[in-house]
Amino acid sequence: MVLNLQFFQILSIIISMLAFGVAFWLYRWVEAQPSSNQRIAEISKLIRNGANTFLTKEYKTLSRFCLVAAVVILIFLPSPIWKGNIIGNIIMAASYLFGTVFSAIAGKIGISIATIANVKAAEASTKGIKQSFMSGFRGGAVMGMAVVGSSLLGVTLVLLVTNNTTALLGFSFGASSMALFAKAGGGIFTKTADISADLVGKVELGIPEDDPRNPAVIADNVGDNVGDVAGMGADLFDSNVASMAAALVMAVSLDGASKAAGQTANNAAMVFCYAAVGLLASMVGVMTARMKEGGDPTLALNTNTYVTTGLYGVLTAAATWAFGFSWRIWGASVIGLLVGVVIGLASDYFTDDKRPPVRAVAKACESGPAFTILSGISYGLMSTLPSMIGIGVSALAAYRLCYPMGGGSVEYAMFGISMAAVGMLSIVGMIISNDAYGPIVDNARGLVEMGDLGDKALEITDSLDSAGNTVKAVTKGFAIGAAGLTVIALLGAFMSEVNVAIDELNAASAGAIMDKITGFDVINPNVFFGLLIGAAIPALFSAMLMLGVDRNAQRMVSEIHRQFREIAGLKEGKEGVVPEYDKCIEIATDGAIKELVPAGLMTIIATLLVGFIGGVQSIGGFITGNIVSGLLFALFMSNSGGLWDNTKKYIEAGNNGGKNSPAHKAGVVGDTVGDPFKDTAGPSINTQITVVSLVASLTATIFLTFNLFG
Repeated sequence: MVLNLQFFQILSIIISMLAFGVAFWLYRWVEAQPSSNQRIAEISKLIRNGANTFLTKEYKTLSRFCLVAAVVILIFLPSPIWKGNIIGNIIMAASYLFGTVFSAIAGKIGISIATIANVKAAEASTKGIKQSFMSGFRGGAVMGMAVVGSSLLGVTLVLLVTNNTTALLGFSFGASSMALFAKAGGGIFTKTADISADLVGKVELGIPEDDPRNPAVIADNVGDNVGDVAGMGADLFDSNVASMAAALVMAVSLDGASKAAGQTANNAAMVFCYAAVGLLASMVGVMTARMKEGGDPTLALNTNTYVTTGLYGVLTAAATWAFGFSWRIWGASVIGLLVGVVIGLASDYFTDDKRPPVRAVAKACESGPAFTILSGISYGLMSTLPSMIGIGVSALAAYRLCYPMGGGSVEYAMFGISMAAVGMLSIVGMIISNDAYGPIVDNARGLVEMGDLGDKALEITDSLDSAGNTVKAVTKGFAIGAAGLTVIALLGAFMSEVNVAIDELNAASAGAIMDKITGFDVINPNVFFGLLIGAAIPALFSAMLMLGVDRNAQRMVSEIHRQFREIAGLKEGKEGVVPEYDKCIEIATDGAIKELVPAGLMTIIATLLVGFIGGVQSIGGFITGNIVSGLLFALFMSNSGGLWDNTKKYIEAGNNGGKNSPAHKAGVVGDTVGDPFKDTAGPSINTQITVVSLVASLTATIFLTFNLFG
């Protein structure tokens, strides 16, 4: 059965618009919730202004970078402009800018709703956990619906207008480069403030986490929004776009080959159908999400995910039967989704305070911070194995399941892996909703303490915050796993782009001067050279980001000390004495803007240097090494950071000595080490891997013709 691709593209646009409608309804629902506390209104205004100030400065800086990158793309990609393909270069540059704009909008939407939902969740906590939970979750769901709607709409429009899959890679590169810098910048900001506030407040002075006397406390709450909301929104927007782009590059190629052979194939239609169904399933999951009064928020969030997962499996099976899609491809998609859940469960085991690892680290805290660090690192390293096995098994199963298609086709096998990534990210609307819920309720907890809403409200928001931390670790594991499959698919897309370029060069030379690439042999010295360099990049990238946090936090700690020393009555909490919150926000903002660009640029420049030195074979090795090393680092840092965070909260709940005990101080030290692990470097690595793969695919033709040893 031959299907009309445009029908599925129009269907995707309609469902995207429906997602925007749901997002708007949820936004109005959250906005309509009561909030009358004047003190909370004043604090939330400071948080909102600080977040918007940072985002404005960050976007101004990044807009300059993006414009320069667009000019470079216009001149050189997909081939040098002097070779005569001017229209192709203009389309590529426009697609890149389109991707950056969509990614920036995703971050802005997240900030707008998060700084409203935190107030509503705080106020609702005085009435009960159910209403507070719903305010936090539906606030996160606004971002979930808007981000996934935007990604599906953007990919559909680019392919519909240009009919060019290389332009899709340009759109994805725009989203990825913006996400890389946004996640890095937001991560540096938030962890600068978080570490500084904890070290001076909790460790030195023994004052509560969100004590209004602490000059860094507003910057800390701002950081939750710019790092965990805007940054993560851009990150998951990028992952979703990259998975669809990689799948569509291969799908269009396979459809074209089938048509040339006189056969029919509907692979591109299937990608759009599955992505649209995934968004539809997420919409249903979000709209039906509930929690009973006195219920467990972690169970509620995870149940939402499982319901959406099951719904996606049923709806895609129905679509596969109705439209005659391949059941093998459906199987690959479902494998990816199920493995995503398994990776999430593995992250949950190592980060949930009801599980043995967190409790073992809490026990180790009684012996001092050295044991906190040693045990946390050990469990973090252990946590990588089940997730790496999951990614490996899903890639292998998808490959083997789809290889028999087309009479035994490596191209179909790689397409199967790309569809496993699409499957894993199919419910990303729900994943983002859960992820954004975390920083919203974290902010709500701070507002409850600063607004002095009472112990009952504090207990409720502590419970919601703990659930947010646990689920955040799950969603990060999910995102990292999806990024792993996506970049394996992008490696396949890179091979497709290289082979298309080889065909064009052979045709231009009227002879087969180059053989097509079928894989990368690690014994080949060019491949091995790229492999080693690629494996080292995530380590260097992580170090640069964490050193940025280190330098910035030291500056902020000095400022906090100055204020406690010079502002009379601040330490004692004298009535009417208020710290200079704006000074800490300014330090976090300026430092983050200064530190965010070098690490991202290093990644792009390293990719180009390896390509110009060793050609496409070295780049194949570079991408492979970057994937393996990057996934390992990302999982280790995200899980160990989440474990340390929940260890601290477990002790604060009255266990192992409780607040202000030696174990608590050791737990805070562990948390400050884990902060840049889980919120700066860890989640930024999966974007870094994607950027490397996209840069390689976009510059494949150049590396074929210009290299030293390739």
